[in-house]
Amino acid sequence: MNQLPPGPRAPRAFQTLRWGARPMRFMLDCRERYGDVFTVRIAQEGTWVMLSDPEHVKQVFTGDPAVFHAGEGNQILLPLVGDHSVLLLDEAAHMRERKLLLPPFHGQRMERYGELMRAIARDEIARWPRGESFQLHPRMQALTLEVIIRAVLGVDEGPRLERIRGTLQDLLHNVMHPTSTLLIASLGPRRFGRLPMVRKAMAPSTDLLFEEIDHRRAQPDLEEREDILSMLIQARHEDGRSMTNRELRDELVTLLVAGHETTATALSWSVERLVRHPAKLERLQAEVRAGEREYLDAVIKETLRLRPVLPLVVRRLTEPVEIGGHHLPAGVSVTPCIYLVHRREDIYPEPHSFRPERFLDTQPGTYTWIPFGGGVRRCLGASFAMFEMEQVLAAVMEGLEVEPARLRSERVGRRQITLTPRRGAEVVVA
Repeated sequence: MNQLPPGPRAPRAFQTLRWGARPMRFMLDCRERYGDVFTVRIAQEGTWVMLSDPEHVKQVFTGDPAVFHAGEGNQILLPLVGDHSVLLLDEAAHMRERKLLLPPFHGQRMERYGELMRAIARDEIARWPRGESFQLHPRMQALTLEVIIRAVLGVDEGPRLERIRGTLQDLLHNVMHPTSTLLIASLGPRRFGRLPMVRKAMAPSTDLLFEEIDHRRAQPDLEEREDILSMLIQARHEDGRSMTNRELRDELVTLLVAGHETTATALSWSVERLVRHPAKLERLQAEVRAGEREYLDAVIKETLRLRPVLPLVVRRLTEPVEIGGHHLPAGVSVTPCIYLVHRREDIYPEPHSFRPERFLDTQPGTYTWIPFGGGVRRCLGASFAMFEMEQVLAAVMEGLEVEPARLRSERVGRRQITLTPRRGAEVVVA
């Protein structure tokens, strides 16, 4: 017999408003009242069963991908990334695409981007104003976008770089605009994607990427190039088939969004937390300037624990499943809740405190530290993101003295599906 866990009885519209306006407070209130497993109902998302017990999270992440569909759970991204994105595929189609995308993000290939990241970071930091308050988040967005354009697309100079930068900035602005969020919530992602104004807004970036793909395919030095686009053009499925231009476009936009917006937000949160903990900031500066990286790694992990960029991950059930004594029907979505797992006091003492030291002697648990999800759907670019955060944050610590623009911590805001600093991470470079 199907048995959904308890949850708020308010109408779906009211629950959706609470989720949209103050998602963290909504989740914390629900856990306090209903426990580690509870049901919420969100417009266009159906029924969510939220999970914050690591054993339940493990059951989802190690479960049969044919039963726990992540692609179906990520449909909110459809208008942006397209039908061929690895984020929206399930089962065999997902594994085929994932195999093609994995190689550029592993080992020495990834580390070759280190100097590029450091150079971009130094150039960007040099343009930051001195002695006056400014929002760090937009500057980090500019920095990580530059890394993506040059590392993923392999474009590094001239008018083409300027054109790509401007077009992609326009795309991200349109997609992340609050109006887009409201329309997706009211219409659903597929109907939203069919709107003429949406198609018109997406067309310039799609045309530009198709043009860049065709241009790259024709280059005589394609095999010698190390950018990710060139690698993907040369990649082959098991049947020998190469990726189509549409598949390449969808994966490029996926990498753009996943590797740009999320990393910029995590970097902004890192600095926002550090400037409000002067002793920890001083320790990090001293160790980075001495060529050490252990505390830097701990700061990044603690930032991703305390301020995860995404609050949860979603898996749509294709058949009934029992979790935590509850018999959940097919069609329900189970949502391992990153935000709540990271705030379990039995795992993280003083869970609301910023304490990088907790990761100096303890490695994060597979099912208790999940900012990149887990299982076969763990974020492809997790290592790339962590590596980029190390390079950029080290560059900031080496060359700058950063102070908070205001003493009070910034509250968490929403930018589409990401959790961002509400005031843009305001700081002052002394």
